[in-house]
Amino acid sequence: MNVFSISARLARTACIGALLLACSTASFATDGARLFAPCVACHGRQGEGNASLNAPAIAGQDAAYLERQLQNFRSARRGVHKADTFGAQMRAMAAALGDDAAVTRVAAYVASLPGTAAVNPAGGDLRDGNNLYHGHCGACHGGAAEGNAALKSPRLAGLDAAYLKRQFGYFRDGVRGSDPQDVPGRQMAMMARTLTRPGDLDDVIAFIQRQSRAK
Repeated sequence: MNVFSISARLARTACIGALLLACSTASFATDGARLFAPCVACHGRQGEGNASLNAPAIAGQDAAYLERQLQNFRSARRGVHKADTFGAQMRAMAAALGDDAAVTRVAAYVASLPGTAAVNPAGGDLRDGNNLYHGHCGACHGGAAEGNAALKSPRLAGLDAAYLKRQFGYFRDGVRGSDPQDVPGRQMAMMARTLTRPGDLDDVIAFIQRQSRAK
């Protein structure tokens, strides 16, 4: 066999490998979209969320974060407190995914959707919000609330004010982030107790919501 035959065979092998990879990737995305279909009623076709249904925007969120939260719901690390009625609904939806592979696929699909911007940004003191955010939140969640996958910190920009306020209260009051196995949640619960003055949270949320609109 001469060198040209070897090169041709290697080229064919590479082409077949690339084709198989492309087909596998397309199948993965299609399966993710199919698994996401039951979520559309609350979270929207593009994962844009629906504040009137208390469903947050999830499009463009880090895949590892989405997968971790779905697993938290599935394993009763989140959504079990009697005050978290919306979390209880999500536990049922997460359980319907069936297995870990399905969780991975749907998380990857949602992460591939374009991130959203806050539709009606909350009012607040932006200067105070900027100072408070960077003093308490920015080190983990990023300077523009874009999130930091390495620190397991989600994107906050684009989330509606009511959801942000509710989850902050949940962390502060032990409704969320109290399970020993939810290490990032426990860290957030500790940080939530550092904003103590009335109005601080509203100012921080106002700053966060401006970040998605500045892109």
